[in-house]
Parts: sequence; C-alpha cells; structure tokens
Amino acid sequence: MSGDRPWFKHYPAGVPHEIDLEQYGSIVALFDEAVATYRDRPAFNNFGKTLTYGDLEALSRRFAGYLLGELKLKKGDRVAIMMPNCLQYPVALFGALRAGLTVVNVNPMYTARELKHQLEDAGATVIVVMDNFGQTVQEVIDEVPLQQVITTGLGDLIGLKGFAINFAVKYVKKMVPDYELPGAVRFKDALELGAKHPLPEIDIAPDDIAFLQYTGGTTGVAKGAMLTHRNIVANTQQVGVWIAGRLEPGKEVSIGALPLYHIFALTANAFVFMKIGANTCLVTNPRDMPAFVKILKSVPFSVLPGVNTLFNGLLNAPGFDQVDFSHLKVSLGGGMAVQRAVAERWKQVTGCTLAEAYGLTETSPGACINPPDLKDYNGSIGLPIPSTDACIKDDAGNVLPVGETGELCIKGPQVMKGYWQHPEETAKVMDSDGWLHTGDVAKMDAEGFFYIVDRKKDMILVSGFNVYPNEIEDVIAAMPGVLEVAAIGVPDEKSGEVVKAFIVRKDPTLTVEQVKDYCRENLTGYKHPRYVEFRSELPKSNVGKILRKELRDEKPRPAEPNAH
Repeated sequence: MSGDRPWFKHYPAGVPHEIDLEQYGSIVALFDEAVATYRDRPAFNNFGKTLTYGDLEALSRRFAGYLLGELKLKKGDRVAIMMPNCLQYPVALFGALRAGLTVVNVNPMYTARELKHQLEDAGATVIVVMDNFGQTVQEVIDEVPLQQVITTGLGDLIGLKGFAINFAVKYVKKMVPDYELPGAVRFKDALELGAKHPLPEIDIAPDDIAFLQYTGGTTGVAKGAMLTHRNIVANTQQVGVWIAGRLEPGKEVSIGALPLYHIFALTANAFVFMKIGANTCLVTNPRDMPAFVKILKSVPFSVLPGVNTLFNGLLNAPGFDQVDFSHLKVSLGGGMAVQRAVAERWKQVTGCTLAEAYGLTETSPGACINPPDLKDYNGSIGLPIPSTDACIKDDAGNVLPVGETGELCIKGPQVMKGYWQHPEETAKVMDSDGWLHTGDVAKMDAEGFFYIVDRKKDMILVSGFNVYPNEIEDVIAAMPGVLEVAAIGVPDEKSGEVVKAFIVRKDPTLTVEQVKDYCRENLTGYKHPRYVEFRSELPKSNVGKILRKELRDEKPRPAEPNAH
C-alpha cells in the first residue's frame, strides 16, 4: 500500500501510519483521562488567573449540572457559546460536552443578521454570551429559538482582580453597550445552581455530534459542519502523535491566541494540548500587540499555533525580538497560507521553523501537516497525517498522477458526518467512496508532499477566516442604490487577502462610504470590503452569470472617481 502513499517514508520517527480509533469513545473519555493524569497541573490561564485540570473538572461538572438539572436539556440539544478567549470558554465547552450536548461556536463579532441565521439554523436553545455582545443577542432574541441566555463579564472567573477588569471594560474602555435580556442568568449563578445537581452518567457514542461548526463550505450561506466525538478525538490523536516527539507530557505551555470558536484553535488548544497536560495561556485580544508581547515575555511558552497574519503581526511588534524563545519547540501555521517571507523571518527571529499545516472545518480541521522536525519552510502544506488518505482528482473523479494539478480530496476518520440539515450540500462535497472534495486545487510531488496551487471555489481567505462572495454580494445587493455587485479577494500584505466589491449603481449618487457603512451594519469586520469600485458593467457569461474570475484576472486599472 505504501507505494500509493509515498508520504509514509517522510513521517517523523515513531509516528504510526494509523491511529487506534477504539482508544477513546468520546471527547469526554479524553477529558477524563487528562484530568486523572494532570489534576493539579495548570490547564488554562488568563489575566494571571490559573485553572488546574481539577478546577476545570469541578467547574465544568457544575455547568453540566445546570444545563441538565436546572434547564432540563436533553442529550443532543444545542448550546451556543459566544465569547472571546477567557476562562469561561473551556468551562462552558467541557460542561456542555460532558452533558452530552452539542456545542455551537459563535463568532462574538457577528452582526445580528449573522447571529440570527446561525441560531435559527442550529436550533440552539441556550447561549452563553459575554456582556460585550449582549446587545447583539438582544436584537435577535424574539426571532430565534433561544430558551435561556447566560451572560458573563470578562473578569468573572478571575477572582478579586476580575472586578477591576469588569469595571475597566465597561466604564473606562466603554466596550459593553447597554443591553436588556430579561430572564438572563449570570454564569457564576449558573455554576452555583448547577452545584446542586449531580452529573448523571451520559452514554455518548462516537457518532454523536459534538459540534455544529459553521462554515460556508463551498457556497455562501453558512452551514453547520457536523463534527462527531469520533471526528474530534481522531484529529486530536492524529495531531498528537504527529508532534509527540517534540513535546513532553505535563510540561508544555501553549499560547492560545487564536479564538477558540475557530476550528484550528478549538482542536489544538482545547483538545490536542489538553491531552498532553499542557497549560494553555489564553490571549483575549491578540490584536493588542503590546499587551500580547508582554504576555509572551511573562510565560516560558513552548507551542504557538497561529495564522500567517498573527506571526507577521508579532514580527512587526516592538519588543517581540526581545522575547525569550529558548523554550519554543513548535510553531504551527494554519488557517491560511503561510507566506515564505514571514516563515523565513520567523525562523530567523525565533530560531524555530514555522511548520505549515492544512485543514478545513470539515476535517476537524487537520489533514496535512509538515514534519515538525522540518529544517526550513518548504512551501508545501505537508504530508497527510496518520489514518488520512489524500489524492488529486480531475473533474470526472479520476485520481491524477504525481505532479498533475487537480482537486485535493481527503478521506479519514476526521472528516465530518455532513452538513447539518443540508443533505444536498453534503452530497456536493462528499462522494460515494467517502472522499471529501475540498475545492482546493493542488498537486502532490513524488515524495508525497502536497502543494496548494489555487482555490477552485471563489472563497476569500481573510486572516484565516473564510469569506464567501455570495454572502457579501447578497448584503450589498440589498442596498436600494445598487444594481449589480460582484465580490472577490485581492492580495493584502497583512491579512493575505481582503474583500473588494465591484458595483454597478442604480443610484448615480451612491458613494463608497455609504456602501462601507451599510456593510459595517450587516457584516462582521473581516468581511467588510476594503475596496469598492464602481463600474458601468460587470463581465458576464452567455447565460448572464457574473464572472468573478475575469475580475480577479484583470490587471489593476486606474481608480475611477469615488473608488478606493
């Protein structure tokens, strides 16, 4: 078989070709083992407050008790979490999973329109939301199936210092807009109420859905990828054995700067590093670079997962070159393409190779990773990890030979069950042989390393976040002054790509600022068009379909008045 899989000969020493899928029946089994092994070790810290694995076990047990005992939720009910990285996140996350519930991760920066779609589609009955975003929930509360809202302040689990944090966030920085959510329960009160209820034995099967992780998949409207306990456990094992040779159980410190609601950070920080008893330092606002650098100077971190934008931002942050990198063993880049210039400078400054990885929400997310002992950046997305098959197919579904360009397809235990309540969308990306069609155009070399060449789909990748042109176009097209619109991604040094909108006006007085203001009201930040250009017409096919590819392929032209 290895003749078909040339990547095996480049596997790191000691990494098996397959993982043992029967080792853990659920994420809860994985969690229980970590708690039993590392009970007194720090699990997560934030703003100087540390939760040990034992603390996490006790608090998540209380939260599970509240969900089951007070709210009477049933196995499989959906619980939404809408928070940045803070100590409440892992408590709510593991509490819901231990209760046999399905977690729906929500980007806290969502607009009311985006939040409404996700809560309606998922059928979430409970949401845990940070005060900063309570107003967004208030805007949709009467239109969604929520039965209980649980609110919390950033400092609520920090202890005495937490009061000062909450005061500063609300009254000094004015980051908490007023909101009214009658009947909402405070997170701390939920924990107290939950303490009265013992956690019953919940029978969780490997095929039960652990997460509805929302993604645009191959088309515009966000869909929930059904990630089962087996999917997540398998990916935790796959990534875990891949980097095991570099890390020491019970001794590592990981930086949790990527948001836990993003699949990359979720699997890496909540599961892979938990399994080896690592201490994850949660960074609530990694965009505050001076504060981020201060955190890095204060902890002996050994693992740093990130996206290209994050690594680039750090390299350009004052004081980063004075950080102590002597403990850093693994720098893992995913979520978007790692740029060669960034990878080379990262190695120069930190002494640690930036290993690029590839994955999708639909693959939980890891599918290919470069060997962690890689000497230098190589431009590839790496090798298929254990128990993972990858191939390149043409449009007719034929497997292409080495060096040929086609669609990257993935098969393995980490591939999602399908899209929640969208069987027709699932059928578009998963074939009868179990291959997931990624929509990425790639090639494999003779050694089994894979290289992304282009994207088949029109997806735009902004700082590791998927932006789907259909959604941008739907929003802008709803403006009264707009006749036609097309959205594409254009290269950007900082975030990889940014959105550019081309508009044919119905109202000749429509301005760029009006378009941008409208988008600010209806789209989360990274989806905002950076550039807006007005045109007299857009390129179309003979059936009238707007051809985004032609817009992408154009040479830059002088800006028209009002275009920037």
